[in-house]
Amino acid sequence: MRTKPIGTGPFKFVEFKANESIKLTRNPDYFKKGLPYLDGIEFTIITNRSTAILGFISGQFDMTFPTEVSIPLLKDVKSQAPKAVCAVEPNNVSTNIIVNSSAPPFDNLDIRRALALSLDRKAFISIMFEGQGDIGGTMEPAPSGLWAMPKEMMEAIPGYGPDINANREEARKLMQKAGYGPDKHLAVKVSTRNIPIYRDPAIILIDQIKSIYIDGELDVVDTAQWFPKVARKDYALGLNLTGNAVDDPDQSFYENYSCGSERNYTNYCNKEIEKLFDQQSVEADVNKRKKLVWEIDKKLQEDVARPIIFHARTGTCWQPYVKNITIMSNSSYNGYRYEDVWMDK
Repeated sequence: MRTKPIGTGPFKFVEFKANESIKLTRNPDYFKKGLPYLDGIEFTIITNRSTAILGFISGQFDMTFPTEVSIPLLKDVKSQAPKAVCAVEPNNVSTNIIVNSSAPPFDNLDIRRALALSLDRKAFISIMFEGQGDIGGTMEPAPSGLWAMPKEMMEAIPGYGPDINANREEARKLMQKAGYGPDKHLAVKVSTRNIPIYRDPAIILIDQIKSIYIDGELDVVDTAQWFPKVARKDYALGLNLTGNAVDDPDQSFYENYSCGSERNYTNYCNKEIEKLFDQQSVEADVNKRKKLVWEIDKKLQEDVARPIIFHARTGTCWQPYVKNITIMSNSSYNGYRYEDVWMDK
């Protein structure tokens, strides 16, 4: 599957060269007659984001990789390629902290809660996105997210209140209760994937947790090793991104928080909350289901299952001759078929 994938999509696999390119060709047997319009697609792999953007600006590429243009780089595109078409949308990807709650020191709920209380979410969004990001729980924030907790409910959760100084004072008390303080800091490696969208917030996280007697050391992990590492729980604390394929509670809750799920990287397991997963899933009344979803999301944050730092908004740009691009506002994965995309050139 990794080297010779097959499927029934609009394009067929041709070639994959590691760290170089992926090539696709039109599928003549696609079940939608007359589609796709394009003869093929070639993805050029460029590890440095700024270099990739310069390639787009110079006309080397027809389109950037979807949702990969940061807000600061978007300004470069606008100033150097003013005719380019760009869209900034929420992408239903949360940046979060994964804590190995099955091993010391984060098997201690007080330390996990202190961690959540230390977060200044607005600072993350200001530094990384110049304010263009959203604070939320597990579910995608409103208005794009249909299942987001009401603001007043969210702000009642420890760590989500607006008084950062008060939150951190409470966090320091919890750390002292666990045996740490000004004269005894907790040293921990903060593991993360070695790409900018992981590394950048990890550096901010390390800076913020200093305020509660935690000394973090950045541990960058190659992409090929990152997912196996977190799946086998070979970490203490990590900075992770969780992308959701759809804005639906079933997908998010069962995949990321159910006992035994391979994507439940934190080993979080709460059978009582899992019963609520099933209850909301079969609830036909949308308003009743929403209230159940809010209750679940609130409990997940209070249990510090996987502290959500922020939900990103990111950009996608394409040359003006590329037509019929659709950027989704509730998934970073959907909208990739390109079956009805064509080029006016």
